[in-house]
Amino acid sequence: MITRLFIPFLLAVLVTACQEEPAPPVMDTPAVVDAAPEPDSLLRHAVFFSFKESASPEQITEVQQAFSALPDQIDGIVDYEWGTNNSPEGLNKGFTHAFFVTFEDEDARAAYLPHPAHQSFGEKLGPILDDVFVVDYWSRND
Repeated sequence: MITRLFIPFLLAVLVTACQEEPAPPVMDTPAVVDAAPEPDSLLRHAVFFSFKESASPEQITEVQQAFSALPDQIDGIVDYEWGTNNSPEGLNKGFTHAFFVTFEDEDARAAYLPHPAHQSFGEKLGPILDDVFVVDYWSRND
């Protein structure tokens, strides 16, 4: 009796073990997001700074003014804005200043990064910068 019950159980275990694993589900979102621009989209360069505790308000203002001067010094910047955090959520992780630079295209961004005015700005920023994070993206309206 035990053998008659055990054999079907053993066969079921063996059949299950020999079956192929199902393929993982296909994700709707690709692993790498398509970076190609859509018609009428804009290339945005979002930069967020947190400053060292030792940074004086005057030093921070000097950095802000130097960043704000870049659109007049570097071709290909079509828009610029900046501001300081005033979110009540407390999720800024120490980042206090946000800067958004809009480029006409990727070539303009490529020229901006090594541009002497941008490099000079970085030299002013470096001694008082605690952390930075940057996100570049093509704007979307869908």
